[in-house]
Amino acid sequence: MRVRDAVEADAAALGSMTGRPEGVVRNMIHDRSVRVAVTDAAASERGGNDADADTPVDAVAGFVAFDVRDGVVHVTNVEGDPDAVERLFEEPVRFATREGMTVEAVLPTDGTADEAAEAAGFEPGGSGPRIEGAPTTRYRFDPEEGG
Repeated sequence: MRVRDAVEADAAALGSMTGRPEGVVRNMIHDRSVRVAVTDAAASERGGNDADADTPVDAVAGFVAFDVRDGVVHVTNVEGDPDAVERLFEEPVRFATREGMTVEAVLPTDGTADEAAEAAGFEPGGSGPRIEGAPTTRYRFDPEEGG
């Protein structure tokens, strides 16, 4: 699996993961930092082409979207299979560490993203808001504390 910047051509894949219309996903790709995890098989079929403009929907194993507000990196969305999600959390952490910022995320308590966040060094920080009726947990990564 490798991670790359999302491009507009990824909108269909990300839309299918989130249930959002492609136009909404395209806006997210333009408005935030978005990385996608692509399966190794899909990358090798195209000779490792970095553009990946023709990545099939089923080749995208997951994605993470994040932005910076008030000096904090906020993970605004993360979806995908558990291995992809764990790998994708490295992206906002790397950015935050380089910039001397903390990372915050509000994640559903469904056992996928929250386990990946903890594996990446995030610490749970209590209950978050309910999103679409589902409970969430707040997570924080502080590079100066090592997680």
